[in-house]
Amino acid sequence: MSARQIPAITQHPSPNFDARQCAISHIILHYTDMADCDAALARLCDAASKVSAHYLICRDGSVVQLVDEAARAWHAGVSFWRGESDMNSASIGIELDHDGPNEAGAMAAFPTAQMEALAGLLADITARHKLDPQNILGHSDIAPGRKIDPGEAFDWAALHRAGFGLWLDNVSIEDVPPLALGSSDKAVQPLQKALAAFGYQITADGHYGAATKAVIEAFQRHFRASKVDGVADAETQSLIYAYCRAALKA
Repeated sequence: MSARQIPAITQHPSPNFDARQCAISHIILHYTDMADCDAALARLCDAASKVSAHYLICRDGSVVQLVDEAARAWHAGVSFWRGESDMNSASIGIELDHDGPNEAGAMAAFPTAQMEALAGLLADITARHKLDPQNILGHSDIAPGRKIDPGEAFDWAALHRAGFGLWLDNVSIEDVPPLALGSSDKAVQPLQKALAAFGYQITADGHYGAATKAVIEAFQRHFRASKVDGVADAETQSLIYAYCRAALKA
């Protein structure tokens, strides 16, 4: 996967937008969880649905713009990242045409043409708005426990190789005991603080409750998708601290 020139953008205006309340700082990726691009377009442009995004990328790599970037599309909902609770205002939303997980929970890979179109679109958006190319998040990152898209099948490592998003390879795994739901081990609070410093909305109360489990699952879904179980095993803990350090250095 590599960034390339994006195809011509088709305009398909949605009525679902309002005025931004802050500057753009991030780009949020979603999947449509619908049968095809036509079905997604119908919903994103239906005034009754009250949802939209700035762009929709179909499986064949074609790109549709629904909302002007200067406007606030309605894609993030109740969300939070690094102190910002109005991520609709703070971001550009991109929907990826995908039918989501099947009944067994498995997801198909995102097509190459779609991923290449995404890389091209991200190159264009980040350059025009002078955005940090690392500031690409999934809906699940900003709404843990409520959203899971773009899901485990999304290739964040490949996106990073194309120049977008934060990704670390060869992280050293510390030999530490796992933490799980119900734990009040002394290691819980520092882990919560690291997740909060990285950007997630989490209270560092020292108790591994349902909210902490949801954030751990969101982190795993993005950065360790091979095992999304909400258990902070040694690999998950090591990755959290590594990503926190990397983000704070940026």
